[in-house]
Amino acid sequence: MDLLDQYTGHVEPGGPAARRDLQDVSITKVSVGPMDNNAYVLVDHGSGEALLIDAANEIDRLLDTVDTVADRGKLTQLATTHKHWDHVQSLEDAVKALSPTTYAGEADAPELPVAPDRTVGDGDAVEFGGSRVEIIHLDGHTPGSIALLYRDPAGHGHLFTGDSLFPGGPGKTAGPAEFASLMDDLEGKVFGQLDDDTHVYPGHGDDTTLGAERPKIGEWRERGW
Repeated sequence: MDLLDQYTGHVEPGGPAARRDLQDVSITKVSVGPMDNNAYVLVDHGSGEALLIDAANEIDRLLDTVDTVADRGKLTQLATTHKHWDHVQSLEDAVKALSPTTYAGEADAPELPVAPDRTVGDGDAVEFGGSRVEIIHLDGHTPGSIALLYRDPAGHGHLFTGDSLFPGGPGKTAGPAEFASLMDDLEGKVFGQLDDDTHVYPGHGDDTTLGAERPKIGEWRERGW
């Protein structure tokens, strides 16, 4: 897998991956499948252990990405942000190829093609080597959607939001009740707890920051979804 020279938060479907190096962890982003799904590989520098977020599609490209930035045998953890089909097309193949410990939100777990080894929610964490991501349950896009937060000890937070938060607003919901639930969780657990410089890595498209999105919260509430 080719890597872009710089990390900008933008990757093209079928194109090179992008990697950013932090003090203790590297984050690699790749777009897979016809719906421009983002998959992320986080690698702990000290141990080489790695975490894959969303085995969405194109298993060969996913494995190629893993092989480029990590030792495949050290991809020990795999987290699924939510149950929608476009985020799990390669989940079964990834489990067969990598034999990782798998994680998903409790309410979404029964509908996944592979039952997770662990269901997770608020207060849980996924550890890979000496690093960890914290789980934030965001009920709305799906009942069991999760976000994963990496706190860089030398910088700002890095939040992987699946389809719960994008540049420009929350993910699609089935109706007013689900929209209200998602907005409540986003305001209470994300915008109400994390700083503006927190970097947001969504399930599709480009990255953003909480600071860029915070001024729009009132507009999102007014428009609904």
